[in-house]
Amino acid sequence: MSSQNATLAKSARKDTTAIIRAGIRRRHAAERRFKLYGLTAICLGLLFVAFLFADIVLKGYPAFQQTYLRLSIYFDPDVIDPTGARDPQTLSRADYDALWKDALKARFTVEGRRERRALYTLVSSGAGFQLRRMVLEDPSLIGTTQEVWLLADDEVDTFVKGYIDREVLEADRPIKDNQIAWIDQLIEAGDLETRFNTLFFTNGDSREPELAGIQGALIGSFFTLLITLSLSFPIGVATAVYLEEFAPNNKWSDLIEVNINNLAAVPSIVFGLLGLAVFINFFGLPRSTPLVGGLVLTLMTLPTIIIASRAALKAVPPSIREAALGMGASRQQMVTHHVLPLAMPGMLTGTIIGMAQALGETAPLLMIGMIAFIVDVPDGPLEPATVLPVQIFLWSDLPERAFVARTSAAIMVLLGFLIVMNALAVILRKRFERRW
Repeated sequence: MSSQNATLAKSARKDTTAIIRAGIRRRHAAERRFKLYGLTAICLGLLFVAFLFADIVLKGYPAFQQTYLRLSIYFDPDVIDPTGARDPQTLSRADYDALWKDALKARFTVEGRRERRALYTLVSSGAGFQLRRMVLEDPSLIGTTQEVWLLADDEVDTFVKGYIDREVLEADRPIKDNQIAWIDQLIEAGDLETRFNTLFFTNGDSREPELAGIQGALIGSFFTLLITLSLSFPIGVATAVYLEEFAPNNKWSDLIEVNINNLAAVPSIVFGLLGLAVFINFFGLPRSTPLVGGLVLTLMTLPTIIIASRAALKAVPPSIREAALGMGASRQQMVTHHVLPLAMPGMLTGTIIGMAQALGETAPLLMIGMIAFIVDVPDGPLEPATVLPVQIFLWSDLPERAFVARTSAAIMVLLGFLIVMNALAVILRKRFERRW
């Protein structure tokens, strides 16, 4: 009887062990599946990001190259300066378009007004401004013949880069057969080539794709972010210091904290509506200026900076405060001499992240009129301007194929700035981070 009981107990132990081991195997299998799900999600996310970046780069890199054609330009004194007085006003008002048109007609034999119009479309409408700038910088060019590389039209540039198929029927493509023949002649003679597009970084906006650049948007973004940083950083840090170090722990402090957290989740367009109602309609500040844009973005980034600054202050150990107070320092001295220097790296990290968020904002700036078509590069925060995200928005709505490339190129520039700012935040955090 006892041996039978021992056998049953041994069998029960085996069954229990088998059940436990089966449960362990199931848990391990579930853990492996869970890890696989997480790894798959990460890989899919990285794959989507890679596809997005690849699409932007493939569409945007042609904008960094621009086509130029070389012509022998005769700087005719009768056209540029009939009086010979070399008066700057007379020189600036001359018909410089006639110079490159005469050079084209001398280079190619054309008959009829239609062929002449087709021939003139090979050259950008900004070629006359290029010649005028040359003459104003060096009036001795008048009366001479110079080999000048002129900016090609955007359709010619698109064709040279291979985005227009010459095998398509003439009626279905913007470049006609005679224009293709002229382009081929220029290529064979070595008078047509592509160069790095410096105009993309040195020009303001334009209706002509080959003349459009991002300098105005870059300068506008700089002034806007400068105003945002000048206001949001001191106000945000001061607010965080007061709430964390000096404010009494009562219902009013709790109410302020809750509202700050809620403001961080408010859609950005609401801040644009607030800026439109307060800064423009009530205070009468001018529309489409970096000043108003900076004020609106300050309202939007303040919650982010305050929350990050409070988190940095909370990370400072209480022993630092107690030691400073124990040595006879006042509460103000304790904060300014000991707590703030230790919390400043975290505050700077939060500020940089907030500024990166502000750099990529479009909706609030559209509400205050920064969607206007601005050609001139702004000289100050009170002049009309646009910013890089709004410039991208404007170009994305234009039909020309060349603007598609410039839109993607501007996105690449914006992403570059955002990556640099976020990398700077990581570097600051790693460089000055202290572990207690």
